[in-house]
Amino acid sequence: MVKAIVGANWGDEGKGKITDMFAKESDIVIRFQGGSNAGHTIVNEHGKFALHQLPSGVFFDHVTNIIGNGVALNIPNLIKEIKQIEEKGVKKPKILVSDRTQILMSYHILFDKYEEERLSKKQFGSTKSGIAPFYSDKYYKRGLQINDLFYEDSLREKVEEICTIKNVTLKYLYNKPELDPDELMKELMEYKREIEPYVANTFEFIHKALDEDKKILLEGQLGALKDPDFGIYPYVTSSSTLAGFGAVGAGIPPYKITDVISVVKAYSSAVGAGPFVTEIFGEEGDELRRRGGDGGEYGATTGRPRRVGWLDMVATRYGCKAQGATEIAFTVLDVLGYLDTIPVCVAYEIDGKETKEFPTNAQLEKAKPVFKYFPGWKSDIRGIKEYKDLPQNTKNYIKFVEEYIGVPIKLISNGPRRDDIIRL
Repeated sequence: MVKAIVGANWGDEGKGKITDMFAKESDIVIRFQGGSNAGHTIVNEHGKFALHQLPSGVFFDHVTNIIGNGVALNIPNLIKEIKQIEEKGVKKPKILVSDRTQILMSYHILFDKYEEERLSKKQFGSTKSGIAPFYSDKYYKRGLQINDLFYEDSLREKVEEICTIKNVTLKYLYNKPELDPDELMKELMEYKREIEPYVANTFEFIHKALDEDKKILLEGQLGALKDPDFGIYPYVTSSSTLAGFGAVGAGIPPYKITDVISVVKAYSSAVGAGPFVTEIFGEEGDELRRRGGDGGEYGATTGRPRRVGWLDMVATRYGCKAQGATEIAFTVLDVLGYLDTIPVCVAYEIDGKETKEFPTNAQLEKAKPVFKYFPGWKSDIRGIKEYKDLPQNTKNYIKFVEEYIGVPIKLISNGPRRDDIIRL
């Protein structure tokens, strides 16, 4: 059985906690895309963790954690993460890294920074983690796979070719120092030393696990609206954030993915630039940001204040469709307990016309939210374990969301802890 946990919106939906919960019931957890540009926050008996590249199964002894071929692997950051969790008392996790995974290099991070500097006020709001330059090289066939580290002669040839191309851009577009092939080879040999204990043919490992009916969990990063094809392009990430890409990024037959759990936040938040129809500002936005999540709405990786807004049902239903959601995990519902009235966007007004269809960016930039207002429950719902014990106004809010999206809500997260979950 293969389950995928993915985001319905811009990311930051609380996928870490949901993945952590399902990881306990899994044999294998696989990160299948993205890099260290976003994080999953998990709170357990060891403390609070922001995982950036490590799969969320690292806290369970019985789980094999795999970094799939679709990931942008920042090796120094991965090694640092492993050390950090061990220093907090977590037993050394079982980790396998696909020999086909590509390496995010130091120059990818430099190019990311240089391009944002060049764009100035027109920049995309990059986390400057090197993700766009990495995927550009991957699809331009200038990338380096983990297996390349073990063939130094051919690696050297590739590095020199990379420097020839990159240095033209560095010199004439960015006016920055050029790359040195010798220094890059030293960097790569250090990466080899660090990553070698984890490298494996994960394709065969996973297919053997499928034959043995092992429980496999695919862990997605960010959300549907950050997908380069179906998201708010160009304000998106550079790898597909959709569950369907899990088949590619992990090396699994698509028909093996039987369950797609789409994580939906009870309000909206986003990091980075781009249209955000329900965004709120001023004191109203600051209060929601302060109360949000566990310790406020700030990026798990960057620490940047997240943009916040009310629940956007147009975007959410679209995101769930794009993900192919079979069920929904509804998160951070407890945060809204302070509100007298809760606005929910049920349609967009564009050029004087209402629509419930999620448009492309040119139209989205002009969209105004059409709100429906729900009475709040004015109470703290943390600690409630049964749906029947929730306030009636909370149930009304949940029921509306479920009916609008047309996908069953099977999980409700009402607090940051692992056990703050209501199963339906």
